[in-house]
Amino acid sequence: MDAACLTVRNLKAWYTPQRMVLSGLSFELKKHEAVGLIGWNVAGKTTLLRALSGLLKNCRGDVVQGGSRPADFRDETFKRCRYTVFDEDHSFAYFTFREYFSYVCRAYGKTGKDMPDPGEIAEGFHFAEYQDVLLKELSTGNRKKAFLITAFALKPELLFLDEPVNGLDFQSTEYLYRLIRRYKAYGTVLFASHILESVTLTSDRVLVLENGRIGRTFEKDQIDAERIREALRDENNV
Repeated sequence: MDAACLTVRNLKAWYTPQRMVLSGLSFELKKHEAVGLIGWNVAGKTTLLRALSGLLKNCRGDVVQGGSRPADFRDETFKRCRYTVFDEDHSFAYFTFREYFSYVCRAYGKTGKDMPDPGEIAEGFHFAEYQDVLLKELSTGNRKKAFLITAFALKPELLFLDEPVNGLDFQSTEYLYRLIRRYKAYGTVLFASHILESVTLTSDRVLVLENGRIGRTFEKDQIDAERIREALRDENNV
């Protein structure tokens, strides 16, 4: 878990010239680790994930993929190495899960014998009976499950999750924690959450986003709910 799979340096992101959300943000993701991202609601967690996903035009920074060569957030090779599950996603409303999953697999070049089987993960999320329902007709929790199932079945090198627990019931939340812990066998997970349990139970490292950059990092033996609460209280008092 020592080699870097993604290095970001001096990332800046803004919505207007007067509103800088990320400023000089730098961090590194190692291969086969789970990294939690925390911060206050306006810290810019979703903005960071949108930038990494190539969805934010107003951003600048240096990114190196796999420790080998510079890349761009919209680079086609980089796109195929990542998948993002956002907190709220109403896209592909008129697709069923099966149609959406098939579409995503084709986009990632996984067809025929290379096409993954989402069946086990769908069962784990108690989603099997909803696979032929239009995404727009699913509840908030089941729609979230549809994108989570796709993400974990696809097994990209980089998996980005934005508030993945939101909308999930207790059993699905517990199953998600197991999936995140197991995912390190395939790739790296970066997930933003405001729920401390999420990061304390699953993370190898925790990044604290404050004042537009990564202000603190908690390593495995430092990841403690009270210690992280104290860090957030300190940030709020600055």
